[in-house]
Amino acid sequence: IQERFGIIRPGDAVLDVGCHPGGWAQVAAEEVGNEGLVIGVDLLATSPVEGASIIIGDITEEGTITRIREILGERELNVVVSDISPNLTGRYDTDQTISLELSTLVLDAAMGFIPPGGGFVTKIFQGTGVEGLVDAASDRFSNVQRYSPTASRSASSETYLICQNRLPKPRPRARGKSAMEQLQRHLSELGIVVEERDVEDSGAKVGFRRIAKKEEE
Repeated sequence: IQERFGIIRPGDAVLDVGCHPGGWAQVAAEEVGNEGLVIGVDLLATSPVEGASIIIGDITEEGTITRIREILGERELNVVVSDISPNLTGRYDTDQTISLELSTLVLDAAMGFIPPGGGFVTKIFQGTGVEGLVDAASDRFSNVQRYSPTASRSASSETYLICQNRLPKPRPRARGKSAMEQLQRHLSELGIVVEERDVEDSGAKVGFRRIAKKEEE
């Protein structure tokens, strides 16, 4: 992704969400150099990464966001990258649903940090509802592409959403709405009802189950 898109530049400030076990944070630290800043966040403890500050926490919680801002100081983030993934259950529909929600939550969290011109990268699993996330991202960035690195091509469902050049303002249809609200509306238009549920067994703190309307009936 870095070779193809040049997402991270020397001197950038980068946030790596779901940084465990630390591979992306290590690459980011190498790319930003001595003048850059890398912050990693994960629910799991991650081994120290030279050139990066690691936070154990949930990106959706205010305490974690406050800690990120403390480390940033006067700087602004240039890029947010997310390789976040739930513990896979082996049930593709469930795994894809939770992954889609996590990526959308990270997008919403990233909007609180990324300035105009900044970038966002997240792993996604192809499936029902993905277009809702792609549309939400396209409403916030001028250039949004899907890309499968060589290492991901053996798993045809796994790809990455590459978002470049954050817009100064979201496009009109997204103003006043979160990416999650847009995703839920998209699922509703597909005839899928969003239901809150407990997904602790998946390794995620939040989640929803998708129910086709005919199933509900």
